[in-house]
Amino acid sequence: MFASLPQEQFLAWGWRVPFLLSIVLVGVGLFIRLRILETPAFTQMKESQTEAQRPLLDVIRDQPKTIVLATGMRLSENVSFYVVTVFALSFGTQQLGIDRTTMLTGILISAALGFLAMPAFGALSDKIGRRPVYLGGAVLSALLAFPFFWALETKMPILIWIAFVVIMNTAHDAQYGVQGSYLAELFGTRVRYSGASLGSQLGGVFGGGFAPLIATALLAAGGGSPVYVAAYLTGMCLLTVLATYLAPETYQSDIAEESPQETGVFAGGQS
Repeated sequence: MFASLPQEQFLAWGWRVPFLLSIVLVGVGLFIRLRILETPAFTQMKESQTEAQRPLLDVIRDQPKTIVLATGMRLSENVSFYVVTVFALSFGTQQLGIDRTTMLTGILISAALGFLAMPAFGALSDKIGRRPVYLGGAVLSALLAFPFFWALETKMPILIWIAFVVIMNTAHDAQYGVQGSYLAELFGTRVRYSGASLGSQLGGVFGGGFAPLIATALLAAGGGSPVYVAAYLTGMCLLTVLATYLAPETYQSDIAEESPQETGVFAGGQS
């Protein structure tokens, strides 16, 4: 919204406003966190005094394969988000000459629809399973990588907006709406927070953290053509497809029990 201001105003003060408004989000997050009760599984573990004293070291020792899977599962969602919302904005306006408002409108529309799409996919995963929803989103992300850039190259606003909505509110949100539950359920109660956090953060570093820089370098290597960028996005999505295929289904598992990985189950399709 503030990026749509005239460039002089945006550079003078507009860019500061979102950072100031984030203070409100911090307050809301703190309010919610302080009022969330611990899960019955964790409460029972504390009462029995069996909680891990070194959860980070324990999860690295006991569930290293699960950490690798969680990291891989994060790549598609994270890379696609940063390529579509960060790199594509620069590519569309600077390389293709698309009006900045057109690009920002596409991003804003998909962001608004995300408020509906993400909880809808989360609810769907409660009915049919985490794995098929997450896997479907990763596969769709891989299939849409090239068509997304083809839509941008048409420079037609309606096609650009549709491209943003399709890749973000179906492919991306199918993963992001399920991710919180799925990654947490992969780990046992004693190390759940540390395991899910470590896998998620590693995926963020190897995925989204470098995605805009890698995409920019690949654009230069392609002589201004996004073909290498689309191929990069496709490749990262396929890594997530593989990781999700190898991950177990968890939506009907009792999270108070040991995770599938701790009991030695480590194969695609096993629950």
